[in-house]
Amino acid sequence: MLDVKRNLATILDFYELTMAAGYLEEGYQDKISVFDMFFRRIPDEGGFAIMAGLDTFIEAVENLKFTPDDIEYLRNTGVFNERFLEYLANFTLHCNIWAIPEGTPIFPREPIVTIEGPSIECQLLETLLLVTINHQCLVATKANRIVRSAQGRPVMEFGARRAQGYDAAVYGARAAYIAGCACTSCVMAARDFGIPASGTMAHSWVQMFPSEYEAFKTYAKLYPDSCVLLVDTYNVMKSGVPNAIRVFDEVLKPLGKRPKGIRIDSGDIAYLSKKARKMLDEAGYPDCTICASNSLDEYIVRDLILQDAKVDSFGIGENLITAKSDPVFGGVYKLAAVKDGQEYQPKIKVSESIEKLTIPLLKKVWRIYDNYTQKAMADYLTVFDEEVEVGEGLTLFDPFQTWKQRTYTNCTAVCLTTPIYQEGKLVYQRPTTHEIRQRCAHQIEHLWEEMRRFEFPHRYYVDLSQKLWDCQHQMLTQLHVTSPAQSSGPQQPTP
Repeated sequence: MLDVKRNLATILDFYELTMAAGYLEEGYQDKISVFDMFFRRIPDEGGFAIMAGLDTFIEAVENLKFTPDDIEYLRNTGVFNERFLEYLANFTLHCNIWAIPEGTPIFPREPIVTIEGPSIECQLLETLLLVTINHQCLVATKANRIVRSAQGRPVMEFGARRAQGYDAAVYGARAAYIAGCACTSCVMAARDFGIPASGTMAHSWVQMFPSEYEAFKTYAKLYPDSCVLLVDTYNVMKSGVPNAIRVFDEVLKPLGKRPKGIRIDSGDIAYLSKKARKMLDEAGYPDCTICASNSLDEYIVRDLILQDAKVDSFGIGENLITAKSDPVFGGVYKLAAVKDGQEYQPKIKVSESIEKLTIPLLKKVWRIYDNYTQKAMADYLTVFDEEVEVGEGLTLFDPFQTWKQRTYTNCTAVCLTTPIYQEGKLVYQRPTTHEIRQRCAHQIEHLWEEMRRFEFPHRYYVDLSQKLWDCQHQMLTQLHVTSPAQSSGPQQPTP
């Protein structure tokens, strides 16, 4: 695992500290608040995103402390008084935290992480939570698109050198593996998370030797059990593949070994892979695989397969590790309620943009599955103490266009909101990265194919319970804001 002693307490925006100090000064530090992390838009206009980064956040929280050096730095800013600095020096977590487990498909507006606890603590966790979850959700979502485009062919994560920093390389590789990538080129990620490592040679290896043939021959002698040769340094068809076949014949065959593959990193990959496949087959190496790399993404991979390219696996770097086509996940952290005695007082943020309207109160997320198809039909947000009864059917309505209703029968409601911390103590059994990866694959199988389209995917509904919708609508009315639905909302039908 990664260094558990790493302390990320000061990964926060400065205004988290000014607000926290203000809460302490005004006596708000023990006021119990509820904050939700959610996102508003799926990257690349996709049908769903992938939850990732929770275990990394847990690891950071478990080692959260403000060191003497941290305190001295903050003292020297001249902004904070000694009472606040003493509070930070003795910081202890008391929060309850819930989250949707990693590897789960997630959707806009639903709380993917909820933190309830003293306001000052909730505020200090904001930036750390957002930077962790936003990054890994983004990379996992992009990686899963690419994995799906490969239609069962292995996708290798090759992005470390193009990632935006060391952590982005390591944790990006973790997120990519969760989302379905077969392996990573990043050694640290492979070591720390148990991900298979992959890699053979670069063009510099081939250039280092007097000839391409000598470079291939030397490599085959060194690694006869895992020989993959990069064949595009000079000319794929005129030298690369012929030299590879010669080395297979002269070095591997006498040892009783079979080549693992060749890699093409430039040129017209569809054309070159077909020609290379023919040459390899005719030489007696039909089991020698062909890997393609070179700035690929889900659309290029899909097109290569449509063109019947003879590619068995894909190595993908910059477009995956940076989520280059849509590089911001956009998760936010908003106040949803403040506790007054034993009651929660709902809080709401209003905006001219409907997508920025927040959902008040402490909530749970339920996923509604059709019992016949086993497919996910909709997500259902309820007030935390509500139970979902589906025995006689469950009627959901669009929270913005409330006349749109559907009654689900023969269905199952599964609560996705999972306890992670209770009163500051970790209660969640942390799964391995491989177990999260398995969960991701399993969960995606329960989504309709129409939701997996890259263009114009089916819209998946995230609906509110009547009680939750009423609360939101009442608050908008009290604030003299017209509800997006402009109606009183439908009542649940009488059975």
